[in-house]
Amino acid sequence: MEKNHYPCDVCDKSFAQSGTLTIHRRTHTGEKPYVCDVCDKSFAESSTLTIHRRTHTGEKLYACDVCNKSFAKSGTLTIHQRTHTGEKLYACDVCDKSFTQSGTLTIHRRTHTGDKPYACDVCDKSFAQSGRLTIHRRTHTGEKPYACDICDKSFAESSTLTIHRRTHTGEKLYACDVCDKSFAQSGRLTIHRRTHTGEKPYACDICDKSFAESSTLTIHRRTHTGEKLYACDVCNKSFAKSGTLTIHRRTHTGEKPYACDICDKSFAKSGTLTIHRRTHTGEKPYACDVCDKSFAESGKLTIHRRTHTGEKPYACDICDKSFAKSGTLTIHRRTHKGEKTCLSDNHYPCDVCDKSFAQSGTLTIHRRTHTGEKPYVCDVCDKSFVKSSTLTIHRRTHTGEKLYACDVCDKSFAQSGTLTIHRRTHTGDKPYACDVCDKSFAESGKLTIHRRTHTGEKPYACEICDKSFAESSTLTIHRRTHTGEKLYACDVCDKSFAQSGTLTIHQRTHTGEKLYACDVCDKSFTQSGTLTIHRRTHTGDKPYACDVCDKSFAQSGRLTIHRRTHTGEKPYACEICDKSFAESSTLTIHRRTHTGEKLYACDVCDKSFAQSGRLTIHRRTHTGEKPYACDICDKSFAESSTLTIHRRTHTGEKLYACDVCNKSFAKSGTLTIHRRTHTGEKPYACDICDKSFAKSGTLTIHRRTHTGEKPYACDVCDKSFAESGKLTIHRRTHTGEKPYACDICDKSFAKSGTLTIHRRTHTGEKPYVCDVCDKSFAKSGTLTIHR
Repeated sequence: MEKNHYPCDVCDKSFAQSGTLTIHRRTHTGEKPYVCDVCDKSFAESSTLTIHRRTHTGEKLYACDVCNKSFAKSGTLTIHQRTHTGEKLYACDVCDKSFTQSGTLTIHRRTHTGDKPYACDVCDKSFAQSGRLTIHRRTHTGEKPYACDICDKSFAESSTLTIHRRTHTGEKLYACDVCDKSFAQSGRLTIHRRTHTGEKPYACDICDKSFAESSTLTIHRRTHTGEKLYACDVCNKSFAKSGTLTIHRRTHTGEKPYACDICDKSFAKSGTLTIHRRTHTGEKPYACDVCDKSFAESGKLTIHRRTHTGEKPYACDICDKSFAKSGTLTIHRRTHKGEKTCLSDNHYPCDVCDKSFAQSGTLTIHRRTHTGEKPYVCDVCDKSFVKSSTLTIHRRTHTGEKLYACDVCDKSFAQSGTLTIHRRTHTGDKPYACDVCDKSFAESGKLTIHRRTHTGEKPYACEICDKSFAESSTLTIHRRTHTGEKLYACDVCDKSFAQSGTLTIHQRTHTGEKLYACDVCDKSFTQSGTLTIHRRTHTGDKPYACDVCDKSFAQSGRLTIHRRTHTGEKPYACEICDKSFAESSTLTIHRRTHTGEKLYACDVCDKSFAQSGRLTIHRRTHTGEKPYACDICDKSFAESSTLTIHRRTHTGEKLYACDVCNKSFAKSGTLTIHRRTHTGEKPYACDICDKSFAKSGTLTIHRRTHTGEKPYACDVCDKSFAESGKLTIHRRTHTGEKPYACDICDKSFAKSGTLTIHRRTHTGEKPYVCDVCDKSFAKSGTLTIHR
C-alpha cells in the first residue's frame, strides 16, 4: 500500500499510477471523454471505446481453440475458456464459493461486508456494483437507452430488452421438467419450480412468513417498516411496489394497454384483462373443493371458502367483531368514526373527475356515468343499466311485482328503499342533515344535491358544450337545447317546451293564474321559486355564500356568476369577435355592438340604447334624479354601481388585485385597463389614423381631434370642449370654485394637477430631469423650455 502514492479525494482508494487515479475519478464524476463516432455512446477509458467500436465493425480477434466462438476482448476469451476447463481461480475467503472472474469475487465479497461503494448523487441509495448504480440513475433521469426494434418500447436495462423481445418471438427457452410450462427467463423457471417443491427460501426476520421470491420478501418487509419508495410525480401518493406505481400512473394518463381481442374494452392491468376474458369464455378455473361452485377469480374463491370454514380473518381493533372480507371491515370501521364517507379511506380515485371511492366496485360503477356504459340489459325490452341491482328492480316494471307494502296506507313499492323514503311522508322524519346550513332531507340523494349549492360542485358535464350541472336530470333537460327536442306542447298555442315544469308555468300566461302570493306585500308570482327569491327582499336572507370571499347572494345563479370574478371564467363567447363574457345577458348586449341594434329610445332626446338599464340611467340626465345616496357623506349618484365604487373611497377597499405587481383597485374595469400597462395591449384602434389606445374612452376623445367634435358646451359662455373633464375645470373659471386645497398652506386650486405641482414648492421635489445636464425641474413644461 505504501507504493500507492495517488489517493482519491472522494473515497479512500489509492493508486500506484496517476493515470489509474484519473480513470477512477470518473466513477465519481460520471465523466466519459471518449466518444464513439458511429453512435452517441461515451466511455471513461479509451481502451473501452476501442473494444466498443468492434460492436459496429463486428471484429472479434480472439478465438476459442476448443469451440468455434470468437470474442472482441481477450479477457472475455480467457473467462470463456474456463467454461471448458471448469477452472474457478478466485475463491472467497469467507465462504466456500469460487468464481471464474476476479471482478465477480470482488462483488461477491460485498455480500459479506455489506460494502456498497457506488452512491447515487440524487438520493441516498448505494450499490455494490457500478452497473447497478448506472441502471438506478435512470430511475431519476428517465433514460431508457435500450429500444425494441419491433415496437416502440424502451428499457433501462439491456437484459430487460432481451426478455421483452421474447414477447414478440414467443420464445420460451426455459422448460419445467415437472409440468409442461416454459418461461422466457431462467429466473422465472427457478421461481416456478418452487410451486412444485413448496420451497420458500426467503424468510421474514420480523414475522414467521416465508416467500418463494426475494422481491416478494422485500415488498413484504415494507408492511412492517411502512416504507413506500415509489412516489407518483403527479399526485402525492407513494407505493411499496414499483409495479403498483406503474398501474397507479395510468389513473392519471388514462392509459389502458391491455386490450380484449373479443370486444373493444381495454384495461390498465393485465390481470384485469385475464379476468375480463372469462366473461366471454365462461371459464371459472377456481373450483371449491367442498361444494360444486367455481369462480373466475382466485380471490372470490378464497372469500367463498370462508362460508364453509367460518373463517373471519379481518378483526376490528375497536370492538370484537370479525369479518370474512377486508372491504366489509373497512365499511364497519366507519360506524366507529361516525362517518358515512371517510375521504382518507377513499383509495380509488376517478381518473375523469375528482371523486374518490372506498371500494373499487363503487368506482367501476361511477366510471360508467362518464363512459355511458350500461352492461346489464333487460331481456324483455331493450333498456340497459349501469348496475345489476337496477336491472333487477327494472324487471319488476314488466312483472308488476311490488314486494314492499306500506303499513300505514295501501301503497306498495318495487324497491325497499322507496318504501323507506315513502314512510317518512307519514312520520315527517328527515334524517339527512346538511352540515353547512340547518336544512334536513328525507332522502340522502336530496342532501347530496343540496350540498352542491354550497360547494358549487357540478359533476354532470355536457359532452357537446362545456356546461356542467349539479343534477343528472338537469343535464338531461340541457341536452335538449342541443337536440332541439321539446316534448311538452301547449294545448292553447303552438309552443312546445323541453321541460314539463316550463309548460305548466307557460300555461299560466293564458290563464293569468299567479298561485304564489307573498305574505308580506301584495305581490303574486306564477312560480314558487320566484316567490322564494322575492321573500328574501323582505328577510335579507342570502343563503348562497362565496367560498373565496365573504359575499353572499339571494340567488344561486348570482353566486355562480360572482364566482367567475375569482376564476376568470367567461363561458359565453361572441361568435363574431373573440370576446367572452361571464353572463349570457352581457353577451346578448355585446352582440348589439356588432348589429348596431338599439332597442331602447329616449322620449326626451333622440338617443337610443342597446340596454334598457342604460336608458333608465340616461333619463336621469334629463330629470336630474340621483336615487343612490351615500350614507357617509352627502353625495348622491344616478347609478347604484357608481355608489358602490364611491363607498370604497371611504372604506379604502380595493377588491381587484393585479397578479403582476402589487397594486389593487376599487373597480374591476380599472384593473383590466391597468393590466394593459404590463401587456402593452391597446385594443382600441382609430379607424382614421394608426393610433391605438388602452381605453375605449381615450379613443372616443382622440376621434374628436379628427372630427372637431366638442360635445361639452359651457352654459355661461360659448366655449365647447371635447372632454367632459375639461368642461368641469372650465366652469370653475366662472364659479371661482377651487376644490383642491393644499394641506400645508391655505392655497386652493381649480385643478388637481396644479395642486400636485404646488406641493413641490413645499417638498422640493423635482421629478423632471434633463438627460443632457443634471438639472431637475418641478414641472414638465419648464423642462421642455430648458431643453
